[in-house]
Amino acid sequence: LALSLVGWAIVHLATPSAMTAWEDRVNQWFVAHRTPRLDALSHVGDYLANTVTCIALLIVMVVVLRVWLGRWRESVVLFAALVGELAIFLAVSAIVNRPRPDVPQLDVAPPTSSFPSGHVGAAVALYGCLAIIVVRQLRPKWFAVTLTTMLCLLPVVVGLARMYRGMHHPTDVLAGVVCGGLWLVLVLTVLLPARPDTANLDVGGGGKGDAERPSR
Repeated sequence: LALSLVGWAIVHLATPSAMTAWEDRVNQWFVAHRTPRLDALSHVGDYLANTVTCIALLIVMVVVLRVWLGRWRESVVLFAALVGELAIFLAVSAIVNRPRPDVPQLDVAPPTSSFPSGHVGAAVALYGCLAIIVVRQLRPKWFAVTLTTMLCLLPVVVGLARMYRGMHHPTDVLAGVVCGGLWLVLVLTVLLPARPDTANLDVGGGGKGDAERPSR
């Protein structure tokens, strides 16, 4: 609801405005700096979060997580993160219906509107969820942190690629981050909360508190 209100305000109240004029300059800047090599690289970045890639990666990782961890919890969490984000994106996009940037576009525009960026939202939900699972479960720790950092950088790459290719305004990308990020936080909080550290808990009355209690 909040994203829909923000998007509606941008389309109907803030267009044109100083903010949308700045966005137009950003869009034109990306167009002015296009090169064949960057076109190819941006295509790879775009492909990281398109529909086919997300569905294929979801199916593969659901199976991998089940085999690796020996349970379904993380697989269900990953499924909920991506599918829930997709539902929110489709609803907000239908309500806002913002036009794509008025620049030459390197991709065929999908039927959904420009606000929010579905690619970015899906990247945040999918790769962000995988990053949390990896950093919690994978060992050694240095390898987990390295892989997590790489996963967290992927949504940034996707967002830059989508703007470079003329498919989204900067606020569309920001809204995609918010859409995917807030939904991911909700899913992780409800379905995959952090395990409490029970190592220092006083269980059965044998903790430090009893040791220091004076005898009578």
